[in-house]
Amino acid sequence: MSDERARPGARADGLVIAGVTRMSSCDWPGRLVATAFLQGCPWRCTYCHNHAILDARAPGQVAWQEVRELLARRTGLLDGVVFSGGEPTRQAALADAMREVRAAGFGVGLHTGGAYPRRLEALLPLVDWIGFDVKAPRTLYRAITRVGGPTTAADQAFTSLRLVLDAGVDVQVRTTVDPTVLSDEDVHALTAELRAVGVQDHVLQQVRPDGTTTEYQQALAAAHRR
Repeated sequence: MSDERARPGARADGLVIAGVTRMSSCDWPGRLVATAFLQGCPWRCTYCHNHAILDARAPGQVAWQEVRELLARRTGLLDGVVFSGGEPTRQAALADAMREVRAAGFGVGLHTGGAYPRRLEALLPLVDWIGFDVKAPRTLYRAITRVGGPTTAADQAFTSLRLVLDAGVDVQVRTTVDPTVLSDEDVHALTAELRAVGVQDHVLQQVRPDGTTTEYQQALAAAHRR
């Protein structure tokens, strides 16, 4: 990519933000936060309920200055900011935004699927907590992400997870259980695999049809009828 969001040293004002939740109690367990949803994602997960913000070419809807002003008003009321997506680590301006949030006295949370291991590694010193999405056992990753080669997304995700665990950052690993792809046996195998690599906090989440494509809603309904 040749645009500003892909260049090292990009400034926070270059963030492409699709939307902001000004106060959330569910995006970082035990914390009251503002959540910024960053535009763009390299994956096309079956159950994505934010598919409207996947296109990396789409313009932002919220300026970073609005987030600055929100934090200035919420000092002492909010614990931090969570950067979500899309896949937030694809934007180079994220690092500068995280530094700014920390300098203002707020904690920094990150939601990621680990699609960009090297970018994530550079961000880890700036992050206080990560919600890390593990989609499936390695052999079923492409069935959910629907991009790359047979193991491309899985290799990226598990490399990123290893970096997070080795860095000692507080992390909750979450798996959205897609019944159109995953069986109970698949979920048990994934839980065992994660435990073996050192994951202490693994949360299973139920698919929400809200915001997903019509095609997926139909597939989900069929899976529930089986």
